[in-house]
Amino acid sequence: MIDQPNQRRSLTLQAFSLLLAKTLAFIFAFALPILLTRSLSQDEYGLFKQVFLIITTATALLPLGFGMSAYYYLPRENDPGRRGQVILNIMLFNLVMGGAACLVLLFWPGLIATIFSDPTIASYAASVGIVILLWLFSSCLETVAVANQELRLAAIFIAAGQLTRTILLLAAALIFDSVQALVYAAVIHGVLQSLVLLWYVFSSFPGFWRAFDWSLTLKQVAYALPFGLAGLLYTFQTDLHNYFVSNRYSAATFAVYSIGVAQLPFIGIIRDSVSSVILPRISYLQEQGQAREIVVLLANAIRKLAAIVLPVYAFLMVTGQEFLTVLFTSAYAESWPIFAINLTLLPISLLEVDAVVRAYESHRFWVVKLQVVLCGLMVLALWYGIPRFGLIGAISVVVGINFLLRALLAARFSRVLGLNRSDLWLFKDVAKLALASAIAGFLCLAVHSIIIGSEPLVVLVVCFAAFAAVYVSMILLLRVPTSDEREKARSGVARLQHFVYVGRSANSVP
Repeated sequence: MIDQPNQRRSLTLQAFSLLLAKTLAFIFAFALPILLTRSLSQDEYGLFKQVFLIITTATALLPLGFGMSAYYYLPRENDPGRRGQVILNIMLFNLVMGGAACLVLLFWPGLIATIFSDPTIASYAASVGIVILLWLFSSCLETVAVANQELRLAAIFIAAGQLTRTILLLAAALIFDSVQALVYAAVIHGVLQSLVLLWYVFSSFPGFWRAFDWSLTLKQVAYALPFGLAGLLYTFQTDLHNYFVSNRYSAATFAVYSIGVAQLPFIGIIRDSVSSVILPRISYLQEQGQAREIVVLLANAIRKLAAIVLPVYAFLMVTGQEFLTVLFTSAYAESWPIFAINLTLLPISLLEVDAVVRAYESHRFWVVKLQVVLCGLMVLALWYGIPRFGLIGAISVVVGINFLLRALLAARFSRVLGLNRSDLWLFKDVAKLALASAIAGFLCLAVHSIIIGSEPLVVLVVCFAAFAAVYVSMILLLRVPTSDEREKARSGVARLQHFVYVGRSANSVP
């Protein structure tokens, strides 16, 4: 169980190691599509995205959120045997689900050809099935380490895992220049990740396979599956539009669409890092009946997210076209209108209640019902919208459904936590950050209109400098940073200056 001193520890310090690791992972992962769009044709890149769409969808859907039960049960279990069984159950569940998916693709390879209306993609079915099995089995590595409060080790797993994946996939693309080689590289990565998982659980949970209690297994299933079904439906909503577009358009067109709808990995990294830290805390506070503390914790987390999400949104709404051109070449300039609509998901993501939803398990069936309704609504909207409004219609449906989901969840759990009007004062800094981002965005737009027509990279650099200067000035003027945060910033600058000074001194020594 999480102790009180750990409860009081700074959220920023708790999340820092994960944030650092996921930042490195972001750099590695973000480099891959940038380089692949230069080494593969649009048709090949579109095919690559379709093949890995199957893999990522399967590895997101099939675990059914079972691995997340580690966040709920490990903080509550003190007996080493039962803690080990929690992990064993997760590993076995992932192995069975991954094996089932692999067998389906081995025996019915034409299934993916039907989904994408492209018979050539069926040749990848067997190797894709193996990748799904391996990636799914090893997918709980980070989750288990975080739930076990080994955040530094989890950070190593994240950074090393993404680095290995990027190196293998990039090497396959550069050396063999084929989608099949990329899939084989993914198989190798899955093997390595699975071996690391086995090493970790054998060393951290010795004898985890010896004790087995069906009552604990059934509790995990009862806890996880309703949330898993909700997560399955959420992933269904997240990926469904890609399948509709792939089925209706060519691989080259899907390549353009996939660039436009790509999530900014760094934002996802920050959200995941914060969520990973607050989920065990919220689980503990819910067990203690401290709803007020949960509200304060959520307000603090949303404030930290807003400090990055809102300025990124404002900046990219001004410079997004240059951003895409610099990263993915002018061949993907057509992605800009799709990307602009997709950016709306950034401010929507501040309606952050996922950790609360998981902690309050008694509401899980309501969440599932909501997801079912929204899934049905999305299918109808995509079926009607894509033939009439094309790619713009597809991404507009995604944004609209996502907003409905988060707004309804926020409204429901605001009542569960007893949130009232006076609590809105806890979110005052979010309003200040929005104002600072808007002012910086308008001034950035003015600069952009002056230098438009210059090289895209020049436009990005100049606009960023102008935006950053105004944004930082505004948050200081509005007194957003706390005294503690100001002190940490000053200490960080001092350490950086000392590092630079030492480096210069060392270089000056003959």
